Amino acid sequence: MILIMLGPPGAGKGTQAEKIMKKFAIPQISTGEMIRNEIKAGSELGKKVKAIVDAGNLVSDDIMIEIIKSRISQKNCKKGFILDGFPRTIKQADDLSNLLALLKLKLTSVINFAVDDQKIIERISTRRFCTKCGATYNIVTNPSKKKDICDSCNGKLILRDDDKEETVKNRLKVYQEKTQPLIDYYRKHKLLMNVDASRSIDVVNKDVMGRLN
Repeated sequence: MILIMLGPPGAGKGTQAEKIMKKFAIPQISTGEMIRNEIKAGSELGKKVKAIVDAGNLVSDDIMIEIIKSRISQKNCKKGFILDGFPRTIKQADDLSNLLALLKLKLTSVINFAVDDQKIIERISTRRFCTKCGATYNIVTNPSKKKDICDSCNGKLILRDDDKEETVKNRLKVYQEKTQPLIDYYRKHKLLMNVDASRSIDVVNKDVMGRLN
């Protein structure tokens, strides 16, 4: 099973990916993780990527495809994998399609976690993070026992700058501009699975698992 996760920040992709990973015993692969692993391995590809990253430049599409090829050739991807953060453009989607065809692999589905903007803003702007242990809370749906204090370590809970309403609105605008073409692309290829992610975690998970099964 090979899946791609699409959806705005705060749509619950990470939570659902964890549940899919456990159920089907396949890894979730993020672009950041792949880049770090290649650099850590010290391979020729890793050295090339390190030089690019150290210079403050973006890794090109061609090198990203090389990195993905290297990662999905590993043992724990034999049953499949979940791609998170790739592709981001139509060119990357075409490159990925060509790579999978070359490896005689087939994309199972592209799950698009759809949530309206207002719901996303509410979800993200009510999140709080512990400055000490990194635990996550939500002042509406999952509050700490003491206001602004972490239940686990008594650390201070904060609203990150990234999660402030104006910042979230900008992030959503950028996401929609970049991702809408991908949604249309995978819809045309009859691979898109639209999921109403405004519902509870359990209801969304039941829907996703039912369709994947």
